[in-house]
Amino acid sequence: MDLLNTLVDKGLRRELPTREEALAVLATSDDELLDVVAAAGKVRRHWFGRRVKLNYLVNLKSGLCPEDCSYCSQRLGSKADILKYTWLKPDEASQAAAAGLAGGAKRVCLVASGRGPTDRDVDRVSETIKAIKEQNEGVEVCACLGLLSDGQAERLREAGADAYNHNLNTSEGTYADITTTHTYADRVDTVTKAHAAGLSACSGLIAGMGESDEDLVDVVFSLRELDPDSVPVNFLIPFEGTPLAKEWNLTPQRCLRILAMVRFVCPDVEVRIAGGREVHLRTMQPLALHLANSIFLGDYLTSEGQAGKADLEMIADAGFEVEGAGEVTLPEHRANTAGGCGSHASAGGCGSHEGAEDCGSHATAGGCGSHEGGVCGTAAPVPAAGEPRTDLVAVRRRGAGTDLAPNA
Repeated sequence: MDLLNTLVDKGLRRELPTREEALAVLATSDDELLDVVAAAGKVRRHWFGRRVKLNYLVNLKSGLCPEDCSYCSQRLGSKADILKYTWLKPDEASQAAAAGLAGGAKRVCLVASGRGPTDRDVDRVSETIKAIKEQNEGVEVCACLGLLSDGQAERLREAGADAYNHNLNTSEGTYADITTTHTYADRVDTVTKAHAAGLSACSGLIAGMGESDEDLVDVVFSLRELDPDSVPVNFLIPFEGTPLAKEWNLTPQRCLRILAMVRFVCPDVEVRIAGGREVHLRTMQPLALHLANSIFLGDYLTSEGQAGKADLEMIADAGFEVEGAGEVTLPEHRANTAGGCGSHASAGGCGSHEGAEDCGSHATAGGCGSHEGGVCGTAAPVPAAGEPRTDLVAVRRRGAGTDLAPNA
């Protein structure tokens, strides 16, 4: 297929595809899907081998956000029955982080709901970063606190933060359709502030909100121009109690095409499968490892993911290996120039504490790691083919903010 050969050649040279080529990837047929995965897999292996980076989310402050992002279970007016709690203490956050690190994660993503941090919040998070780093040698820490004011990124860097995450989420042309309390430009500004402070920038998107192929290509091309080290790809979890609860637009095949397009446009960055992978990729998750080189381990912000042990088994069974703490994530040409953690790993990424659960959607998959609607040991009926998989969505009831052990 000439298109795929061209895209592989461009990916190996870090050359930007044309918009027409990116759109053509999204338009390929199911019969061509494995060819698309194989082609994008060549680009992924060229830059990242068969390594999979594990990241672990700690939700420092859950719910009660004043922003109105339509995709988020923590939004203003959300009726989703999620955990709600104020700031975790530094030692509580460090204990939560330790569970993920013990499970193989090398990056901890500290997320807090809200428009953006106050200076006192930055002090609080700074203390948490120091506590985690004192107790876990070599750990990378990414902060995801919303919109940053002048000087806050520098203070986080001084406290030991390696990266900062803030997602663009969708195209500039459609951004006002999903959020009215801040702008697309506000988000770009925060990523720029993180870059300027020497932090490794992480910024991604949410797919499945009813956007067009053109919108997806627009946001990914914007990300390429913004040049983050890490691009988390969230797949919307239509959480009951949010405005997008009825938006079940994704299939496993669609998700794989989106990941392939992102890899072709951003060939040498850390592409992370973030919120929604269990819900929308389902049994095709292992194929996605040929496209992305990073995932979240265990649970997300307000929803539960598959068991951490199942994540590790999936990686091994698919012929990949967990990236070690001493291994460099980014290719040499990026690692030598990246801010913050570029010398030992790429940007981490929460998603932007409002996305699809990578701090980015506040709603992924399923209960007790078994995807049974959150009820341990009692399987919910599986919907017919093509029906919404609400059985795979479970509110997080364990880990940070609870007395129960985390999933890692």
